[in-house]
Amino acid sequence: MADLLRTPVHGLHLRLGARMVPFAGYEMPVQYPMGVMKEHLYCRAAAGWFDVSHMGQVILSAPGGAAEAAAALEALVPVDLAGLAEGRQRYALFTDAAGGILDDLMVTNKGDHLLLVVNAACKAADIAHLRAHLPDGVTVTEQADRALFALQGPGAEAALAALVPGVETMRFMDHREALWRGVTLWLSRSGYTGEDGFEISVPADRAETLAEALLAQDGVAAIGLGARDSLRLEAGLCLYGHDIDTTTSPVEADLAWAIQKARRAGGARAGGFPGAERILRELAEGPVRRRMGLRPEGRAPMREGTAIFDAPEGGAPIGTVTSGGFGPSVEAPVAMAYLPAGLAPGATVWGEVRGKRLPATVAALPFHPARYKR
Repeated sequence: MADLLRTPVHGLHLRLGARMVPFAGYEMPVQYPMGVMKEHLYCRAAAGWFDVSHMGQVILSAPGGAAEAAAALEALVPVDLAGLAEGRQRYALFTDAAGGILDDLMVTNKGDHLLLVVNAACKAADIAHLRAHLPDGVTVTEQADRALFALQGPGAEAALAALVPGVETMRFMDHREALWRGVTLWLSRSGYTGEDGFEISVPADRAETLAEALLAQDGVAAIGLGARDSLRLEAGLCLYGHDIDTTTSPVEADLAWAIQKARRAGGARAGGFPGAERILRELAEGPVRRRMGLRPEGRAPMREGTAIFDAPEGGAPIGTVTSGGFGPSVEAPVAMAYLPAGLAPGATVWGEVRGKRLPATVAALPFHPARYKR
């Protein structure tokens, strides 16, 4: 793993006994001595600390502040950014001319600029995409000197408030800056586990000190990528490169909720984004296929790539699992797949696992209820 990048808290991971693996060009902790199953359940019951510093933090600035940057960025995403208030964050999608998804990201209005958080594997391409397509007056600057942590779970508020009083007044998707030991933190009340929690951007040279302070709080434990994946799967959340990519549209991916009224047909700024013709048509008429949940019968997981059929034998596949595994909180296997849009929750399909077709029930998402602080 000598050619892999490392986050600013790599040494801390090693001291905590993490098992490190390659991920998105970085050497990242997949689990700690507690193990994936216990880490998952710990996050649901208390608070988990995640190092997500591999993700890209990008500032868009313009002479007209966040409003000008938002107007420019709307040409690349099917999302209402002009209506995003200062101090608020919104989920967004970069789309291509065919209506596929180039990446999913978070966009925050910080008043005089926008802050974007993009996926690690896509960040170089995203930055190049922004620079190629935004007008000359909009500056794109990667914040390579900052680390990023997630603190997730029902104990996250108390743990962070012990270090940064006042965060308890934040609600889901709020953003603010706060001082901690003379360092400016960028805080958002968000995350990707389905739990209440925060994402915390900190200067890289103070990242380890902050991480140690968070881990010193009662009820906080380090959580690796293994449990992060099972947590987001139970929460019905997409992983780029698996559940969404350039072959999937936002409507197919069941992400139409991320396209606000202003960008839809008849809205104040309808269309005007890449792939608008297809995406607006699918919003009006419905897609041919859609991302759905699956609850396999028995204990055998249906993992990514499992072919799905509409009968116990014969016929061609009707879909494919994009994410699947065992859900520790629901104590059963769970999966997501693209299936014909006409299927409804309760329908039975069959997944081919090790040469045998096993039944699964189409299920509503999420598998585990979200517990955000609205």
